[in-house]
Amino acid sequence: MHEHSWDETYSESEAMWSGNPNAALVAEAGKLAPGLALDVGSGEGADAVWLEQHGWEVVGLEPSSVAIERAVRAAKAAGVEVEWVHGELGTAFLPHAEYDLVAASYVPLFTDEHTTEQLTRLVAPGGHLLVVHHADFDTHVHEGHPAHGRELLGPEQMADQLPDGWGVVLLEPRERTVTHGAGAQHRDDVVLLAQRLG
Repeated sequence: MHEHSWDETYSESEAMWSGNPNAALVAEAGKLAPGLALDVGSGEGADAVWLEQHGWEVVGLEPSSVAIERAVRAAKAAGVEVEWVHGELGTAFLPHAEYDLVAASYVPLFTDEHTTEQLTRLVAPGGHLLVVHHADFDTHVHEGHPAHGRELLGPEQMADQLPDGWGVVLLEPRERTVTHGAGAQHRDDVVLLAQRLG
């Protein structure tokens, strides 16, 4: 799951994703007061652009330079400005220490990288963590993949790993309808929204 493999993946098509914001992000972030947001694995920028259009100040973190180039074009076309950071969670330098919303949609997160700790410490007091993934995704990385032998972390496991001082706002399955782009075959997601209390 390093930069070179993601660049190769994005380069295989002119557009990898649908170009539309994640429905779960729209539904849940739309209920929150806009503030500072971090979009982890921002891809081609649809979620970050939507957040900016709805009053958020957004930092998009993405390991693929190809995806960031597309995201820059998408933001420009939408007339918004997003601060893009090229890198990965845990190693990239982020412009802010804490965010009112940290969102990770369909991002491959690994159990052996203290991922829950890395995400939760980026959330400001009173802020929210939103994690969305397909309900039927396989947590075991298959042989032949660069990350073979590692285990992926889903929203349910992350909810179990939340530190003290956190509350689960919702953890639920949710139907999705995506007509094109990667992942369009998936029909059900699991959505975690958690809040850092106090």
